[in-house]
This record gives sequence, C-alpha cells and structure tokens, in this order.
Amino acid sequence: MSIDEHIPVLLQPTVEALLHKPDGIYLDCTFGRGGHSRALLASLSAQGRLIALDRDPQAVQAMNSIHDTRFQGVRSAFADLDEALDSVGVDQVDGVLMDIGVSSPQIDQADRGFSFRRDGPLDMRMDPQTGESAADFLARADAREIKEVIKNYGEERFAVQIATAIVARRAERAITTTLDLAQIVAGAVRTREPGQDPATRTFQALRIHVNQELAQLEQGLNVAFKRLKVGGRLAVISFHSLEDRITKQFVERLANPKSQQDARLRKLPLPEPTPLMKKLERIKPTKEECELNPRSRSSVLRVAEKLAELPSELNGKGAAWGV
Repeated sequence: MSIDEHIPVLLQPTVEALLHKPDGIYLDCTFGRGGHSRALLASLSAQGRLIALDRDPQAVQAMNSIHDTRFQGVRSAFADLDEALDSVGVDQVDGVLMDIGVSSPQIDQADRGFSFRRDGPLDMRMDPQTGESAADFLARADAREIKEVIKNYGEERFAVQIATAIVARRAERAITTTLDLAQIVAGAVRTREPGQDPATRTFQALRIHVNQELAQLEQGLNVAFKRLKVGGRLAVISFHSLEDRITKQFVERLANPKSQQDARLRKLPLPEPTPLMKKLERIKPTKEECELNPRSRSSVLRVAEKLAELPSELNGKGAAWGV
C-alpha cells in the first residue's frame, strides 16, 4: 500500500446503512482521503448533497480532487460541525458519518509522527498547525500525568514503568523522534501479546491525548444528534474499545432515556422521557475484508436512527432525556 492509498473500512455496509434517502443531505465528518465520501456520492441522486469535514491539511487538499457540484468540503474538526454546517448554510442533515481514528496515509507518512515503525518527528497532531505535539507533551508533563494518559487512553498495564522510563530518558536528552520513544517503551514493557509491538498502546494513547479524540467524539455526537433530521441516520466507525464504548453509551442513553434518568429527576413534574434514537445495527468486517485490509480487523460500525427532537419545553433540562 502506498502512502497515499487508504482503503476505507466497512465501505458498503456504511453506505447502505447511512444513505436511506438518495436525494438527502449528508455529512461525512472525517473525510480522510475521501473513500466513504466518493461511495456516498456514487449512491446519491442528482438532487443529493454531501458536506465533508476534516482538520488534517492533507485531507483538505484531497477534497479538492472531487469535482462534483453536490459536494462541498470544509476544513474543520468534527466537534465543530455546528459552525461548519452554518458556514455552508445547512440547518439539518439526513445522515452523519464519523470514521474515528487515523487514516493509512497519516500512519504511513513518517513526518506525521504517528508510527512507531517509521522514524520521524514525534508530532501526532491531526492538524500540525494547532495544539501541542506529542514531543512537547512528553517534555513538560510529569510522570503522573504521562502515566495517566498511557493508562487511560492506551489501557496499558505497564504505564507506570513506561512513564518512569520516559522521565529518566528526557533528563539525559530530549525525546524528539518516534523511534526514540518506541525504543524507550520497548525497554520498559516486559511482555506483550504475540504479534503486537510494545509501543502500540503508548502511541495510541498519546495520539488520542494530543488530538483530544475522545472529547471530540463526545462533543461531535451531541452536536450530530441536534443537527440530524428526525428519521436521519448516525453511523460511527470506531477502532478501539474506548471510542466504541462512548458511541454505544451515547446511543443507549437516547434510545432508553428512562433507564438512564437520575433518581432525583424522577421526582420532578417532568414529562415521561421518550426514546430519541433507535439502535439499528452493529457491524463488524467480514473475514474477507480483514484479509484484504488488515487495518480493518478492530473496526466496528454502529448505526442509529433519530426518532424525535428534544422537546422544546425541556431546553435546559435535557438531563431528563439523558442529553
């Protein structure tokens, strides 16, 4: 696979589940290299419309290769989809797609700093022009903060040992490259599952932290719900348990709000909370797809349908509905 090639995961199931209305308006929150966007455009009618977002400057450049009057690309993080939709004059959409994580070109380009197998600057930012790089974080954070990031976002059982090793190394010299960090982690991790590099979980954790991916996902889901039309579809592709858990809990909270309601709220004179979303599908890649594209193995697609708007009389009291 070349560094410019990206095979979109769960492509056909995603298009089939999301695109329920061929002449509708759809939002691809994570354009990447455009695999899902192109497939959606191929299934849209002449009256349909697709808006795509991405904060990665190379992805934004790739948007320019799509010459279709039904398509419009916007440089934006998907947590900011409110402002992005306002900028193109769209109020609500018929479907929202989020493909969480990094694309193959991001991983394969050494100068982006995502890969522990390729030597490059320790960056890891989706948008290299904003925020703190992984190298900057490791240079200023104390051992406790580094440990918490690696433990919470990487689910790494050797987080203490890795954080200790990082702090010890940086006292000697700065940690500035991906292979610097990979070698430090390899020396601190005693055992690992067969076939998994010792640095996998640490690199994942730092990438999530640097880009605030879980906070972006939580905010993006809430705004996506508000921007969906009733009957519209939400499709989220995730690649590890933390992302999938956030998506699952979000949908369940809206699909069964009464079970999520705080006991104190049940005593208030509020209307009975009714479901706002319906769970539709949970799809994993087939064996054939995993063989063709090994990076799809951990992916899962969750699809839900919006059933109703939050009642206007509950503005400011959305907790009764779990939102």
